Amino acid sequence: MSLGRLHLIPVPLAEQATDTIPEAVKQQACRLKYYFVEQVRTARRWLKAYDKEVVIDEITFAEVNKQHTTDKALLRQWLKAGYDVGVMSEAGCPAVADPGSELVSCAQELGAVVIPYTGPSSILLALMGSGFNGQGFRFLGYLPVKEPMRGKALKELEQIAQQKQETQIFIETPYRNNQLLEEALKALHPQKTKLCIAVDITAETASVKTLTIGEWSKQKPDLHKRPTIFLVHPA
Repeated sequence: MSLGRLHLIPVPLAEQATDTIPEAVKQQACRLKYYFVEQVRTARRWLKAYDKEVVIDEITFAEVNKQHTTDKALLRQWLKAGYDVGVMSEAGCPAVADPGSELVSCAQELGAVVIPYTGPSSILLALMGSGFNGQGFRFLGYLPVKEPMRGKALKELEQIAQQKQETQIFIETPYRNNQLLEEALKALHPQKTKLCIAVDITAETASVKTLTIGEWSKQKPDLHKRPTIFLVHPA
């Protein structure tokens, strides 16, 4: 029996933005009977949003998140049995700043076909709307939470941006966004550095705005519990 395939299924970034997922991807998502997901409840909701007729009870879910370690043995079992398996995160594309990369690595080592599907990536959408260098950029994920490590990390990424004319992209847990913004405004140069704040991408409240650090200091937005991407580039 041939190996099953691993399907990387994107989901919307915003609750009402199901139109950001291509119809062919929605159909494929609802055909799969085996899934690794970040949260079962969210995955069920998205599948029902894609197709009200999908029979959720026929789908087997395994969670992969901070509470549940990646069960690579289960993935191997499913793929070796010839089952096509889906991977779905809470929002956007799996395995990019979200769980899933260990599953993809496992499938690659096994020799299974891995199929990534088109869908919204908050990182790329923010970069597109920033006006910053889209050919030289670096995604840093989460910066250190505590000082002085966070301030040091901000100054280091600013230095790299200046030296290489390279866009620096980073994120934070939504409830700590305002704290990160405050630290960035303190650590970065007010005139020589620009900051793009991309918030609620694809939602009705979406905003992608680029200003210098000095300009942001005069009009700080409230980012509390709002999904946000931060991008830094020389002014």
